[in-house]
Amino acid sequence: MAITLLGPLTVVSAATTAKLPPSRKTRALLAYLIVEDRPHRREHLCDLLWDDGPDDPRGALRWSLSKLRAVIDVDRPSLVADRETVALRQDELETDLQRASRALDADTAAAADMVEALVALREPFLAGLDLPRLDRFTIWLAAQREAADRLRRLLLARYVKTAPLVPEDRLPWAREWFDVDCFNGAAAEELHATLSQLGRSADAAMVGQRFAATMVAAGLAAPAIASPPPSDAALTQEATPTLLQRQKIRFCEAADGVRLAYGCVGQGPPLVKAANWLNHLELDWDAPIWAPMFRELARDNTFVRYDERGNGMSDGAASDISFEAFVQDLETVVDAAGIDRFPLLGLSQGCAVAIAYAVRHPDRVSHLILWGGYAAGWRIDATPDETAEREAIITLVRQGWGRTDAGYRQMVTATFMPSATPEELEWFNAFQCQTVTPENAARYLEVFADIDVRNILGDVRAPTLVMHARGDRRIPLCQGGELAARIPGAEFVTLDSDNHLLLGREPASDAFVAHVRQFLAK
Repeated sequence: MAITLLGPLTVVSAATTAKLPPSRKTRALLAYLIVEDRPHRREHLCDLLWDDGPDDPRGALRWSLSKLRAVIDVDRPSLVADRETVALRQDELETDLQRASRALDADTAAAADMVEALVALREPFLAGLDLPRLDRFTIWLAAQREAADRLRRLLLARYVKTAPLVPEDRLPWAREWFDVDCFNGAAAEELHATLSQLGRSADAAMVGQRFAATMVAAGLAAPAIASPPPSDAALTQEATPTLLQRQKIRFCEAADGVRLAYGCVGQGPPLVKAANWLNHLELDWDAPIWAPMFRELARDNTFVRYDERGNGMSDGAASDISFEAFVQDLETVVDAAGIDRFPLLGLSQGCAVAIAYAVRHPDRVSHLILWGGYAAGWRIDATPDETAEREAIITLVRQGWGRTDAGYRQMVTATFMPSATPEELEWFNAFQCQTVTPENAARYLEVFADIDVRNILGDVRAPTLVMHARGDRRIPLCQGGELAARIPGAEFVTLDSDNHLLLGREPASDAFVAHVRQFLAK
């Protein structure tokens, strides 16, 4: 059975195109079961597709399943449904999106396969299946379309760089790559080089001008295309302001007597970052992972960070490690720093802390910036299997976090930064061990699992910017989209990265800082 997901949804079985039900929700249900290849609770499917007022969502789901069986269960039953869950057997099913992914992942993909995938990827994912009144499905659909667009960009890059093409044949593909990835210097370089090989120097120069104008408009540095690298002296001069930054670390005391360490660095208006997993004021300031981003944020602002209770330079023996204590620690730090009104930055679970603070103190938060956040921890809506797996990880962390073998910590690291180099992973594994004890690491994970700020999202009054990595494997993109959808007037920006914690060397880190600067300038 062949499934087309790029463009209108189609199902072809035995060389015959099936007639799909006219109901868009029924077709959306089929597409969701195909893409999300696992059993789904009926309650979840009802919330996803029948959250707009039907009197009997379960009855509507049963009706849709009955219509799909007539299409899918041709030769044998493929829809597997019981009283609790619904799934789709996929051992004899293939989608055009799967073929496109194979063309990218294969070590030696055939040029014809790449071209076939690229032509298919020009069509929007599930064209015509928008359901604007259903927020959860809309967020999921947007995330899948972003992922398909990213696959197209990556595949274009591979084809242009590796296919044995003469300049005349490479030109349309190089132009397409640059058109869909206009912030990518490599795409601009390839198009510039191809035009130059064809003797079209004026057109090549226009590519460089367009790339520079696009980058400047986004507030990003715009390196010249095909120009000599900057001299050592120029590099040193550019780096000097960052290298001279020195943070000042101070201590304050929470209401329950827990000592908290906080640091201030830079000059200008304040920018406060809520604590997240895991922090150490001294170690992460010079970290190969975060230092470039932190130092950029401190160029224009007095950047204020702190170590949460139980880790880093703050009191490691805190008896109360809870979400409420996290919010109160943020209150303590900003009061101790003497800051009255400020932009507030939250990363990962720090987003929920920042949201809670912003709702409690609307007069003090001028802007709210959220990266990689979520409103509800995994326990809020977990299946029994998910619960068993997650609880097992917490137990393993508690027992093995402090061992010389980094395997236990690696379970966390791998999902945080899948694009990290072995050296970066090694550094982060060591950093985690230096930052928190095994018991406190497990206590943190317990708290994060129970976070739930969904009921206060509508109470946020500060202008809000929500950003998320499109390929985030720790916190799926749809959760960031849900934050943006439920916070009044929030902007939503996705960045091209697989990392939950941005690596300072990746372009998405520069884009993150640029978006922060633009947002704070409003």
